[in-house]
Amino acid sequence: MTTNTPPLFSDFSLDASIQQAISAAGYTQPTPIQAQAIPVVMQGRDVMGAAQTGTGKTASFSLPIIQNLLPQQNSSMSPARHPVRALILTPTRELADQVADNVRQYSQFTQLRSAAVYGGVDMQPQTAALRGGVEILIATPGRLLDHVGQKNVNLSQVQMLVLDEADRMLDMGFMPDLQRILDFLPKQRQTLLFSATFSDEIKKLSKKFLQNPVTIEVARSNATADTVKQMAYDIPGDEHKRAAVSYLIREFGLTQVIVFLNTKIGASRLTRELQREGIAAEAIHGDKSQIERMKALDGFKAGSVAVLVATDVAARGLDISELPCVINCDLPFSPEDYVHRIGRTGRAGNEGEAISLVTPDDEKLLSEIEKLIKRPLERRNLPASAYQLHRRREEAREGIAASQASARRRQQPTIDPWFLQPYQPSTTVAPETATESPPSAATGRATRPGSEPHLKPRAALFGGLGGRSSAKKPS
Repeated sequence: MTTNTPPLFSDFSLDASIQQAISAAGYTQPTPIQAQAIPVVMQGRDVMGAAQTGTGKTASFSLPIIQNLLPQQNSSMSPARHPVRALILTPTRELADQVADNVRQYSQFTQLRSAAVYGGVDMQPQTAALRGGVEILIATPGRLLDHVGQKNVNLSQVQMLVLDEADRMLDMGFMPDLQRILDFLPKQRQTLLFSATFSDEIKKLSKKFLQNPVTIEVARSNATADTVKQMAYDIPGDEHKRAAVSYLIREFGLTQVIVFLNTKIGASRLTRELQREGIAAEAIHGDKSQIERMKALDGFKAGSVAVLVATDVAARGLDISELPCVINCDLPFSPEDYVHRIGRTGRAGNEGEAISLVTPDDEKLLSEIEKLIKRPLERRNLPASAYQLHRRREEAREGIAASQASARRRQQPTIDPWFLQPYQPSTTVAPETATESPPSAATGRATRPGSEPHLKPRAALFGGLGGRSSAKKPS
């Protein structure tokens, strides 16, 4: 589909309340995906939209959704007057929270209600919001099904469904959950599918869920933004990566950077390493609670956290204005994830840098990435001093730790360890030729060697052999 890009948002004939919100957000000219998608969505057509990450896909579907729901807005306090009319599904909590912020911003001068529900946090506040009534619901599939199961929300009046980052939802195994959710929705509805990439699986999904959709692609599939400068540094091995990240942050004076790793353990280790280096770093990954993740994100956006170390859970949904750089400490196993990772920088026309660390074992992954984006990455090398300085710091820390341990040992008092030894019974046996021992002090009777006078014979204790007494019972 090809249309001329309108010079201003006012060309869309949006309601004055929406125009006011757009002006308050500082928007003037729509991005290509917005220019092409907004008019089509306002017409009620199903849409399958693709664009580079960071080009404003959220506004492409949320602005026309708000516009189409305005005739049904009302000021009634009754929850029944505010049913869920638009459902926006996202793969991650971070993306759900980001979309919810945008929807609230765009609808702030209307009477429409919106809410977000996702896992990792207490359900009670979400339940209260749902039972109070919302027209626009943003949700992750799993938590939405939890609320449906507890009858906190009714989806029978949904008029519009949005699958945001649909390819990621398929990668994360949400297809069964999506099918269950669709069973709760009316058959007659408008469905919008937006993503940065269109795989063959997504195209099959669109044929199943969408009715005669309008396909909008404003850029080559899996393309990266021209505003992002991409480069790769050759690293001798995985053990050098942490030193390389620390060097790059200090050498380039990076005060706001996202570092991506493939594992939660790796992210935690790198975070501790950077903190020991005096760099303000925090980690976000699947083992972190939602509150911990949001606290780290808030600190990163506010500037108190300079480095956000993340797994791919944060590759989508993070919208940090003017983020200057991202670093791939580990290359992603899926080349499509590379596109989403570096899409965190160079957003909304701003320039950014994407740095990848490449070991000899990573060459195959890099080749797949370059094949996908149809361009080679600029290769560079780090100076040997990048690793030497890190090693000297490691040796210094090890020396300090050894000195502290030695000091603690010197301060410990000397302890006689005799009582710590395991009990060893005596093995001395009296010779068979020994005579009777002297009389016992307790009984005055002599005992044979090895006998214990305070114990009775076994037969006496149990009344003779077989436990039966040999004495006759009185008649």
